[in-house]
Amino acid sequence: MLILLSMVKMSPIMSFKIFKSVSVYYLLIISAILLLSGCADNKSQNATNKTENTEVSANANDVIPFFQHWNLILGDGSNVGQATNYEHEDFFYTTSDEKENWVVFKTPNAGNTHGTSNNIRTELAQLKKWSPMTEAKMNATLKVVNVATTGDARVAATYSVVVGQIHSADGHENEPLKIFYKKFPGHTKGSVFWNYEINTAGDDNSGRWDYSYPIWGYDFSVVGTTENSYPPEPEDGIALGEEFSYEVQIKDGTMSLTFTSEGHETKTFTKNLIQSEYQTKNDIPEQVKNLFVPIGQDGVERKNAYTDEGLFFKLGCYNQTNGKDPKVNKVWCSGAETHGGDIQKQYADGNYAEVWFKSASIEISDDAISNAGYFEANDGLSQKTVYPSEVIPFMEKFKILMGDGTNVDNLVNFEDKDFFYTVIDGTRRWVVYKTPNSGVTSKNSSNTRTELQEKREWTPEEGGRLTGTCKVMQVSVSGDASVAASYSTVVGQIHSGEGHENEPLKIFYKKFPGHSKGSVFWNYEINTAGDDNSGRWDFSTAVWGHDMSVIGKDKNDFPPEPEDGIELGEEFNYEVNVYKGIMYLTFTSENHETKTFTKNLIASEYVNRSDTPEQVQQLFVPIGQDGTERTIAYSGELNYFKQGAYNQTNGKSPETNRVWCAGAETYGGDIAKQYENGCYTEVWFREATVGPGEDPNK
Repeated sequence: MLILLSMVKMSPIMSFKIFKSVSVYYLLIISAILLLSGCADNKSQNATNKTENTEVSANANDVIPFFQHWNLILGDGSNVGQATNYEHEDFFYTTSDEKENWVVFKTPNAGNTHGTSNNIRTELAQLKKWSPMTEAKMNATLKVVNVATTGDARVAATYSVVVGQIHSADGHENEPLKIFYKKFPGHTKGSVFWNYEINTAGDDNSGRWDYSYPIWGYDFSVVGTTENSYPPEPEDGIALGEEFSYEVQIKDGTMSLTFTSEGHETKTFTKNLIQSEYQTKNDIPEQVKNLFVPIGQDGVERKNAYTDEGLFFKLGCYNQTNGKDPKVNKVWCSGAETHGGDIQKQYADGNYAEVWFKSASIEISDDAISNAGYFEANDGLSQKTVYPSEVIPFMEKFKILMGDGTNVDNLVNFEDKDFFYTVIDGTRRWVVYKTPNSGVTSKNSSNTRTELQEKREWTPEEGGRLTGTCKVMQVSVSGDASVAASYSTVVGQIHSGEGHENEPLKIFYKKFPGHSKGSVFWNYEINTAGDDNSGRWDFSTAVWGHDMSVIGKDKNDFPPEPEDGIELGEEFNYEVNVYKGIMYLTFTSENHETKTFTKNLIASEYVNRSDTPEQVQQLFVPIGQDGTERTIAYSGELNYFKQGAYNQTNGKSPETNRVWCAGAETYGGDIAKQYENGCYTEVWFREATVGPGEDPNK
């Protein structure tokens, strides 16, 4: 107010023009008092919203004068370059806690990522890279102000943030150091730990894993037993808002770490970065076997670890809590609240990470070189389109029918964001096939599909071979449990292109609502004798879990969950090899027994009614599907492979057909509503091959 009054007194000419009387002059003074009083109230409220801290006018580089050495990546995925004299009100700015000034790094659970990461960051990345054989050092003093308040407690990454890193700019671009802070909801104290990520041997980096070391509190592997249950609070943990410091020093291939905090024991560690201790499967630590191996991340490290790779420091707020479904990856995908990516809504209810730094420094060798290649490779990568044909390079051999009835013949550099596209699960890129319960179907089918169809046709005598590595991410949550097809999807087929156009092979996945595990089974459909195909039926063979005939007694009655089943999001592999008229099937999955089967496709075993299996008599005969098969089965008929997501759950009334008409919810065919409410199927493939049949004895 004194400043305002001084300004008024210093401007007599302006005062004369504006104020016609002394009463008006005093009215202005009173208004100013009220205005400033209101501002004070607003400022007080804003301070409360910012944990009772106020912003300051200084730039970040006035607090920590080293920003010429870094690029700044923001929570919207952008690389803003060097952050000198820069701030962003949502992600990066300065504040004061009434004692000292701090640089704030803030990141929501969902925004736009940088590179191939699942996670959002507001983080500095060093402009130069250096060899682990030279000398490099980074120091920082910080406090974590917030971690996400939602997520799945069984997922190790949930409720955590990375506040410092060493990252490789070369090879697999892995991370020999990640410094974490993690706090479970309801706890006062959180844990500080650091992770070492192996530099995976070979070209396939999908088997990479972290080994975690506790500093104060727990390591990374300590998780909840259920989605909303938490381990005991760590006795020696660090509270939100409690300062701690780290020093990272590299010299002659060795990383030395020092962690200090007032009132806590100082902790030190060393790690060899140029000689691996994880070169064989026997070297994998027990912690890793419990956490990563069950999800298929079971690689080994190259002998010389990070030797000959350019490394660089990162510092800031790399939020490890995201909104991705835990069934995608049970270590890294948190299932947290994201409000559809609305940043302000996430900030309003605590679904973000926020880290304050009051000091930091780096020292690197004069031999360090430009890190521009890393930024060129990763800037905007999450927004770049990677086509399915780049992930599984056999797409020129197929055409596709999608869930809206669209046919596409040329799949090279083609995608559709509703049905056919690619994603990253944190370790690998996958091709997604997605289709609703109701859309536009192909002729003679009641079911929608987003499914490849092989362009080549071949007879069983000529043969063919199809492989796939897949995981089913979703089956319909609605349907009639007494209908065999409900809650299921077909992920691979052999289809006849002649005669009755029947299907000698359909590979199914099916999971009842409320069950954790589903079943994988395969069906053989007879090639019906005669001109009337209405009597055709399937015989179903269980792989893991139940076969198709295991159903509920009524619409909402579910059979027991299969003990040896496959969960949503759990990988399995199939090989279909037709050689000289015989079909050889092989199914494999980590921690499940490998299953093999053979079936003659050119000589029927169902020629007479007496040959009809008991399973078929119970399931199909009551609905009039009681035919027999022609003696030569599929001999001489042209066939082709199909692969993808062929949704077996539809909205047709079970009164029409008690085996195939599921009575599921379709929302009048509204695809968006079906997707929103779980009335669809979604299948991911990361590898697949197609080609001629092979002699199984070779």
